[in-house]
Formats: sequence, structure tokens, C-alpha cells
Amino acid sequence: MSETATTATADPTRADVVIAESATARGRRARTALRTLQVLIALFFAVPSALPKLIGHSSAAESFERLGWGSAGMYTIGALELAGAIALLIPVLQSVAAMALSALMVGAFVVQVAVFDGQYAATPLILIVPLVLIAWARRGHNADLLRLLRGRA
Repeated sequence: MSETATTATADPTRADVVIAESATARGRRARTALRTLQVLIALFFAVPSALPKLIGHSSAAESFERLGWGSAGMYTIGALELAGAIALLIPVLQSVAAMALSALMVGAFVVQVAVFDGQYAATPLILIVPLVLIAWARRGHNADLLRLLRGRA
């Protein structure tokens, strides 16, 4: 039997401390991983997704013309994506932003399938997975947001 196992069984309080420290370290790593995921998703929505729409890049403009939404739709979607990207980085807005961006991705999936024959339909579906994870993991911030909103109302 190893020394660690002997110590853990010989001194139950020491075993509890080791388990608590291990759980704390795992929790810290999980929070760091989640925060990293949020930053990466926010960067994706801000740079390669929103930026071409907001600067009126020809590829984005052509897509929105084909949809019949024109430049107003393109700028609106770009602004929503940029606002969602920024909100993903604000603690009190993280969960709501992830839910809103998920809804936007559902719409993007429907448009991809209905108008563009599903050419890039996998992209919104892939993005929904981490967004739902973020929304669920940060759901505790929704109560904070409600408190803030009720305090101002």
C-alpha cells in the first residue's frame, strides 16, 4: 500500500483536505477552460463573423442580397453578433448572451438549409454546442442580472 493511501486511511481529516484541494483545483481548471472557450467564441463572433458584415464586405453583402435582406439586414445581424460577442465577456450577461447567440445560430441554420441548400449548415450547429454549455454553466448570473434589472425598475 502506498504512503498516500496509508495516510488517507490513518487520518480521515487529512483525506478530506486532500479531496477538497483536488476538487478546488479541478473547479479552477474548469472555470479557466470555460472562460477560455468564452473568449474564443467571442473572438469568432466578433472578427470573422460580425466584422465582414459591419464593414460591408462583398461576400457578406452578396449573401444578404440573395436573402433579400439587403444592407440593413447585414448590418443588423453583424451588430447582433458583435453585441453578443462583447456580452459573452461581461459576467452578468454571459448566460443571456450565450442563449441569444444560440437563437441567432438556430436562425442561421434555418437560412442555410432553406436558402443556401445547406452548404454551411454545420457551422451554426457546431457553434450551438459550446454556446449551450456556456449558457448552462453561467446560468447563476441570470439571478444577478434580474436583481440588477429589478433594482433599476
